[in-house]
Amino acid sequence: MSVKKNLEDARRWLRTAEMDLRAARILAQEGEYALSCFHAHQCGEKALKALWNAHDISPWGHSLVKLIRELERVDLQLYTELKGFLETAAALDKYYIPTRYPNGLPDLSPDEVYTRREAEEALRLVEPLYQKVKDLVG
Repeated sequence: MSVKKNLEDARRWLRTAEMDLRAARILAQEGEYALSCFHAHQCGEKALKALWNAHDISPWGHSLVKLIRELERVDLQLYTELKGFLETAAALDKYYIPTRYPNGLPDLSPDEVYTRREAEEALRLVEPLYQKVKDLVG
């Protein structure tokens, strides 16, 4: 696969990450806080997968922490650029499952527990990660 193809794939992942970011913003405005948090996570996941695709590697998994940590074996410089986002990644990883499933939390559905503050925090966390990855992909 050529570098051009890799960049095209990476940019497709980034465009999809941007769609998730827009969805997270809209859902937060509409009071759908759990789904907003989930889409913030998805933005981060797809942005990080853009970096992997730029290296002609299709990563497996949904953990942002894992996607950042495993960059160390692919590109040490890239890992160094992103390791400062590990705490952000850990916070966003918590929004992957319990935001979507009625049994992801004990006795309550996601719409009963996620708040505006959490949705705003998820957006505040993911936006710099998304921008950093976008800058790295070019």
